[in-house]
Amino acid sequence: MLNKEFNFIGSEGTVTESGCRPSSNTCPNAGGQDAINGASWCTSGGYPTVSVTYDVAGTGYIDVKSNKSIVGVGSAGVIRGKGLRIANGVTNVIIQNVHITELNPQYIWGGDAITLAGSDMVWIDHCKFSLIGRQMIVTGYSAAGRVTISNNEFNGVTSWSATCNGDHYWTMLFLGSSDLITLVGNSIHDCSGRAPKVGGASTANVVLHAVNNYFAYIGGHAFDVATGGNVLIEGNAFVSVTTPITTASSSAGGQIFNVPSSSYTSTCSTYLSRSCVVNSVSSSGTFSSYTTTGFLANFSGKNIQAATAASVVIANVNANAGVGKIGN
Repeated sequence: MLNKEFNFIGSEGTVTESGCRPSSNTCPNAGGQDAINGASWCTSGGYPTVSVTYDVAGTGYIDVKSNKSIVGVGSAGVIRGKGLRIANGVTNVIIQNVHITELNPQYIWGGDAITLAGSDMVWIDHCKFSLIGRQMIVTGYSAAGRVTISNNEFNGVTSWSATCNGDHYWTMLFLGSSDLITLVGNSIHDCSGRAPKVGGASTANVVLHAVNNYFAYIGGHAFDVATGGNVLIEGNAFVSVTTPITTASSSAGGQIFNVPSSSYTSTCSTYLSRSCVVNSVSSSGTFSSYTTTGFLANFSGKNIQAATAASVVIANVNANAGVGKIGN
């Protein structure tokens, strides 16, 4: 039980070294994000070199072992300056009611809030993510297994934006080789990309059920579905989202069923033992129709998240998502 803030900033010192200025940073020194040379990203990208100074703790992580729960008390549970990793065969983990924040937010590769790789049976619930340098939640190339991400707040408001618009780009990235992910009841706001990105690696095999989430003020794209990504999108509310689903998703090897109208709700009955729920889209870009159904067979015989009408999603998510709201 976390009943206070744990601040790791400065605990492992700082480093000054060569990083880079990616082409996305069109507003250097005025709200853009430069990059640490993580995974030789700067070198392979051929970007101009700049000096970067960052907190070492943020680029590492706290390893969480099997059969563990990390639960915040009230609104007091904060982990500042360091993320969590659930990996290497770890199973049966709950992260609940915890705010993870301030992982070198000025730099791409500054740190990931939660990393899943070679894990199974993970529940991330009622947490808040803010001011993260890289991904708020990321699954590595190995299987993340069965994961539920529920009632969280993904707060993308930042002073260091990869897209120079005050919105965080690196929100969620799901790349695992055998992932079953339920994304339900989350508030995902003021982001500009990867909200989420599903697939994109040659070994990716991700089945994602996105249901009853509230996507708001996305100054870029929400869903980006690539090779190995299989996504059912139902009963979500999109408000002021520039691009709800990237147009590249239809040609990038991903599969999507997004229930574009009531004409398609009965399609799910064969696989989910219930009808699907239409999404709500307002003040947003075009919500193109994606109606691939073959991958829905992955849902057969499994416990499937129930879905409410999209008309009540905004009120429900505002009342329930984030820290200090367990039991709402």
